[in-house]
Amino acid sequence: MGEAIEQFFASLPARAPAVLRSPIRGHLQLDLTTENRTEHWYLELAPGTVRVTREQLPADAVFTVSADLFEELITGREQGMAAVLRNEATFSGNVVLFLVFRRFFPDPPGVRDPRETAREHVRRSG
Repeated sequence: MGEAIEQFFASLPARAPAVLRSPIRGHLQLDLTTENRTEHWYLELAPGTVRVTREQLPADAVFTVSADLFEELITGREQGMAAVLRNEATFSGNVVLFLVFRRFFPDPPGVRDPRETAREHVRRSG
């Protein structure tokens, strides 16, 4: 497993208060595959907090993706929903957990919030 993936999971508890603001609770299992091997990550999501373990526990939802594609997701070079729609990743269970979890993925490089772009335009025009 790549160092970027380890760092991503290690960063989740500190980032959770800013990312997990909705009242969603649940258990999400991430299965990262490499050839014939699967590594499991288990996340317990709650408002403002996430607990990350490597245990295999009952989950409300399971997200399965190759480790290579997951590295693309955590660097913003790929989008999670697009990967599922292309059938490069699978998701089963409570879809809301996946929608909440993907907020931890960064925006693609060079993407800007359109509201900030509009504010800059107003400042330059006015």
